[in-house]
Amino acid sequence: RLGSVVAYFTSAKCLLYLGHALSTWGDRMWHFAVSVFLVELYGNSLLLTAVYGLVVAGSVLLLGAIIGDWVDKNSRLKVAQTSLVVQNASVILCGVILMIIFLFKTQLLTLYHGWLLTLCYILVITIANIANLASTATAITIQRDWIVVVAGEDRSKLADMNATIRRIDQLTNILAPMAVGQIMTYGSPVIGCGFISGWNLMSMCVEYLLLWKVYQKTPTLALKSAKAEESELKQLNAKKEGAMKPAEGVQLLAEGDVNVNPPQEETGCTARLAEPFLTFRDGWVAYYNQPVFLAGLGLAFLYMTVLGFDCITTGYAYTQGLSGSVLSLLMGASAVTGIMGTVAFTWLRRKCGLVRTGLLSGAAQLACLLLCVISVFVPGSPLDLTVSPFADISARLFESDPLPTIASPEEKPGVVFATGMPTLINGSTAPANGDPEMSPEPVPLISVSLLFAGVIAARVGLWSFDLTVTQLLQENVVESERGIINGVQNSMNYLLDLLHFIMVILAPNPEAFGLLVLISVSFVAMGHIMYFRFAQKSLGKQLFICCTPDPKAAPDSSPPGNTSTV
Repeated sequence: RLGSVVAYFTSAKCLLYLGHALSTWGDRMWHFAVSVFLVELYGNSLLLTAVYGLVVAGSVLLLGAIIGDWVDKNSRLKVAQTSLVVQNASVILCGVILMIIFLFKTQLLTLYHGWLLTLCYILVITIANIANLASTATAITIQRDWIVVVAGEDRSKLADMNATIRRIDQLTNILAPMAVGQIMTYGSPVIGCGFISGWNLMSMCVEYLLLWKVYQKTPTLALKSAKAEESELKQLNAKKEGAMKPAEGVQLLAEGDVNVNPPQEETGCTARLAEPFLTFRDGWVAYYNQPVFLAGLGLAFLYMTVLGFDCITTGYAYTQGLSGSVLSLLMGASAVTGIMGTVAFTWLRRKCGLVRTGLLSGAAQLACLLLCVISVFVPGSPLDLTVSPFADISARLFESDPLPTIASPEEKPGVVFATGMPTLINGSTAPANGDPEMSPEPVPLISVSLLFAGVIAARVGLWSFDLTVTQLLQENVVESERGIINGVQNSMNYLLDLLHFIMVILAPNPEAFGLLVLISVSFVAMGHIMYFRFAQKSLGKQLFICCTPDPKAAPDSSPPGNTSTV
């Protein structure tokens, strides 16, 4: 028995889990901390955080296909190690720069009329964006490619590994921000920067070793390496042929043709400049032509929603009287239901097959989101479409803060860095006029309670559906296109996520949040309709036959990467 335990903990699968846990923990700490750092650096303003979010979303949207193409064209080990080093080195460098800014901000403000400090802000956002792009490459190569190879042709093992990866994500989403938040609260931002930089340095070394061990234990991971070397050899031969052509051109030039060489050089230069744009176009065309296109597009539509535990929904909860401690508990509950969704996915897949699991998961999510729709029309809902979205915004900005402001621990001892964002201990602020006895009228909690009940319950179906589409992409995209297709999928997700932020900008008042809820549910429904159409094409008349599938029958019999069946 002891031997089997040791064998499991030294297996490629377990080492992959450990490496992913370390990587995800560092990512979650950094994503949480960098937003808080940017807020504190810019005088408790959300401007830098908003710029950072826009740059990150735009970069992945534009470069997702190019990153995926780079993953496809290079050996697995080279891609994993390069993206790992770039990501962690960027975070370490960013942490060091932030420490310098926090320590010498006053001096930096006086140098070159503050332009040096502005340059530091630009540098931080740029390097943080590079770290995010490298993280995207890591996620594509490990979660969409390595995991498929490690699982081999056993699709049940692939489903279990996908579910375990998501459970690790759920746990780190809650625990990592809590850990770094406590360090920043009881220490200082400088200590927080130093801790994150030190963690990433240590984590990079351990992850690098784990990747090498997994690569050694899984010989099939090296098969792509031979293809990459063959591709590099072809490129080298092409360069040699290109080097021979100018010599021929010189010979022709001696014969009197004076315009042979320059057009060739211009054509080569133009081709190099056009290559990223062609890769971008080819990636999106290839994504559209995939048999699982509608399933991937349906998943992307689920990102066009305010029904999650992001800063928007959390901010709305504050306006409705929920405290920081209650929100922390709600986020913990959402993590539990997310883990339940991963368990439901593995069980449903065994009983009903992969495609039908997506249908059942979508139906469960939509049924739970009906509570959110009902919350818009019950007592306590602030829905009032007669209020102009931008009415009195300037007055609100100058008279009072609509949300609790974020301050450093030294300035406000009552501030606690909770699991997803900085919150107040009591979840409320003093009135604008400074009179503590004048408190706002209590808001009925029926509406906001139904809203969060629906959001939390829907996580079961959401994460089960997410795992379904993830495995469909893993199984039905050919190995040579795995990177670029998943890169475009990430771009689609970011595009719809960006649209949901634009939607909030157009209707920022709490009175319009009910309308945003209805729009969000509509987009989720459209996403599941697209998936239903995909399932209808895949299964035909057997769509609604839900039974224990024959292990020798499709769709679970073909090896990963086969696009003939779903």
